[in-house]
Amino acid sequence: MPISIEPVGVIRSEYASPDGMPIQAAHSVSLGSVEIYPRYIDGLRDLEGFDHLILLYQFHLTNKELLRVTPFLDNVQRGVFATRAPTRPNRIGLSVVRLFGIAGTTLEIGNVDMVSGTPVIDIKPYVPAFDSPAPGRIGWFEGRLDKAATMRADDRMR
Repeated sequence: MPISIEPVGVIRSEYASPDGMPIQAAHSVSLGSVEIYPRYIDGLRDLEGFDHLILLYQFHLTNKELLRVTPFLDNVQRGVFATRAPTRPNRIGLSVVRLFGIAGTTLEIGNVDMVSGTPVIDIKPYVPAFDSPAPGRIGWFEGRLDKAATMRADDRMR
């Protein structure tokens, strides 16, 4: 079954190429933005209540797929799925970024570790209780986390 993914926006950053860029968002002090395409503006509703976002994006400058890579922080070849390398089969990247504000269809973000022009394929709110035991605001999830253990999916997302 084919999978079709259309970008919802694009990253704007100070990086024209991966050379010299931070290798992980958690260690980046760079600022940037996400320009959301106008047809997706309604999806930004209620996002301003979050301190951090999870961005899923395509490594659009990567032109090869490798199943073994030597990571930046090692000199031993590793399986690509045990790394954050961009040379993965579907070239999907993930970064947790700081949300500073929203102006129309533009998200102002920090912790940028993406090249300018990177296509964004999805945005998710970062919720510490779901994603990591780190502190942070959780927007509309506030007061609802106690139900997460017993809640089950239904058909409203299909």
